[in-house]
Amino acid sequence: MITEHPHDSHGPDKGLMRWVVTTNHKDIGTLYLWFSFLMFLTGGVMALIIRSELFQPGLQLVQPESFNQMTTMHGLIMVFGAVMPAFVGLANWLIPMMVGAPDMAMPRMNNFSFWILPFAFGLLLSSLFMEGGAPNFGWTFYAPLSTDFGPPSTTFFIFGVHMMGISSIMGSINIIVTILNLRAPGMTLMKMPLFVWTWLITAYLLIAVMPVLAGVVTMMLMDIHFNTAFFSAGGGGDPVLFQHIFWFFGHPEVYIMILPAFGVVSAIIPTFARKRLFGYESMVYATSSIAFLSFIVWAHHMFTVGIPIAGELYFMYATMLIAVPTGVKVFNWVATMWQGSMTFETPMLFAIAFVVLFTIGGLSGLMLSIVPADFQYHDTYFVVAHFHYVLVPGSVFSVMAAVYYWLPKWTGNMYDEALGKTHFWLSFIGINITFFPQHFSGLAGMPRRIPDYALQFADFNMISSCGAFLFGFSQLLFLFIIIKTIRGGEKATEQVWEGAHGLEWTLPSPAPYHTFATPPSDLNDAHG
Repeated sequence: MITEHPHDSHGPDKGLMRWVVTTNHKDIGTLYLWFSFLMFLTGGVMALIIRSELFQPGLQLVQPESFNQMTTMHGLIMVFGAVMPAFVGLANWLIPMMVGAPDMAMPRMNNFSFWILPFAFGLLLSSLFMEGGAPNFGWTFYAPLSTDFGPPSTTFFIFGVHMMGISSIMGSINIIVTILNLRAPGMTLMKMPLFVWTWLITAYLLIAVMPVLAGVVTMMLMDIHFNTAFFSAGGGGDPVLFQHIFWFFGHPEVYIMILPAFGVVSAIIPTFARKRLFGYESMVYATSSIAFLSFIVWAHHMFTVGIPIAGELYFMYATMLIAVPTGVKVFNWVATMWQGSMTFETPMLFAIAFVVLFTIGGLSGLMLSIVPADFQYHDTYFVVAHFHYVLVPGSVFSVMAAVYYWLPKWTGNMYDEALGKTHFWLSFIGINITFFPQHFSGLAGMPRRIPDYALQFADFNMISSCGAFLFGFSQLLFLFIIIKTIRGGEKATEQVWEGAHGLEWTLPSPAPYHTFATPPSDLNDAHG
């Protein structure tokens, strides 16, 4: 049973302490979202340093060592500090409201799981100022490069990763217990909004793979400090073992960053198409299939390490198989839009961009799954283009869509539609100018993670860097829009999106009888 907590009230006497000790799911969701945005800007600055260096051939700004530190920190901060906390923030805000729960199941643990994060990333960022500098071995921290040749700050990095993992596991337990135990009467699992479903599956993924990450960084710690040789061939260990363990975590991690995005888009597209989501049950089963398959495809990151041909064939076919449930999802989104009464407000623009650009990222992933082709693409900018198409127009755009979509519900104020659309178009154009040319650079043979490159790649890199600055600086407009909405503006009415009757985001918390997953047969009856 959940009782009222003393810190749930929002009285004026709370001040700063309200945010420190809060157990209110909305406050904690807000903290996660602001923290994630801060990390997004921090990682973005590092990306712009990388792109500034690559603007033209030769070494301009930074030395190779600093460049490697920037690539490592950019990847770690964006994955663990920006994308994952953003989705946990959305989960905190929305899941209790969507399932009709008064709060998360374990509010105090919820508070604790957030407050671990600033210290974990403070530790990670402080390594920039340590002797030997920040980790410089890439965000995948392959051993023995990281264990034998990494800077002294590697130990602090390992501790930071452990803290992030603890936070993720606690958050996931909270989400699972909330969904399974606190649903409103009558809300069966197959009546839950898809966002809740995607997060339920994501939380199980997190609980399954975070201990694997903890295990591999602990083995690194042992190799560094206690003279073991898990990953050192000189001591009888195997460097490839690291890659197997890391990618057994790393591939489900990719889906942890995209499944909640599927849930967000499945909420937004039906609203602005003014139709029920096409194939709700197939979406649930597709999400579950993707989660299962994500555990059995890890070695497609390792086609070039010399695994047996039978292993290569298996991982190639298993990887191609993931395209099937993903294709089902894309088909269902398009079918939902088909012959709908579509309008193109900012959240819908981001959602449509998500579907189109994520599909491009998926198709380039299908190319990478083909073993002989991957021998050519591996460790080139083609791979960089592929995963950025999945993660930026995928994960990041879906978070932006979610913020625009639910901001009127969160703040009571309507955002500025003209500014929102401006932000969308700047982001959309910037992202494509940044990452589309990288496909060509990669196919022409430009390796990733290098601060200098041959003259033949100069033009594409210049275009890419211009796009990165356009995308990066347009996020300051996003920050301005959010603050402007929080501070005031046109009041959000009960029916913000004209004609979108009875859809879950306009509902108070806890949810009444009509939920998004089961709208009334005639949407106009929802006024009743």
